Amino acid sequence: MIALLQRVRHAKVEVAGEVVGQIDSGTLALIGVQPDDTQAKADKLLHKILGYRMFSDPEGKMNLSLRDTEGGLLLVSQFTLAADTRSGMRAGFSTAAPPALANELFDYLVAQARAGHPVVQTGQFAADMQVSLQNDGPVTFWLEV
Repeated sequence: MIALLQRVRHAKVEVAGEVVGQIDSGTLALIGVQPDDTQAKADKLLHKILGYRMFSDPEGKMNLSLRDTEGGLLLVSQFTLAADTRSGMRAGFSTAAPPALANELFDYLVAQARAGHPVVQTGQFAADMQVSLQNDGPVTFWLEV
């Protein structure tokens, strides 16, 4: 599984002009699922998302995690993260999980996140989403498990 984390001051997802998920300060996590991903990998990725030290402590060092700050978590499925871009000028998607598996694992990740973190919002799986954010830093990390 893949997560592209962005530390944000605020972020939201709209579908057909309606806000479906929104957070204030916290982490926007774009999630890509690959064919060999499992619930165990989703658990490992969530542990990293919640524990990754990307927020500043009082001395200005990135020593605090989302769990420490209790900031918002906005999870957005994004199959294009799993694209094969090694050759040509157009991405291939054979490296992305089939929609049924991706939906199942994304839903599992969301349920686990909601069970372990106070503020969790989501986009809408397989929808045409408009994601807006104010990146804080900017601070952006690529995680893969």
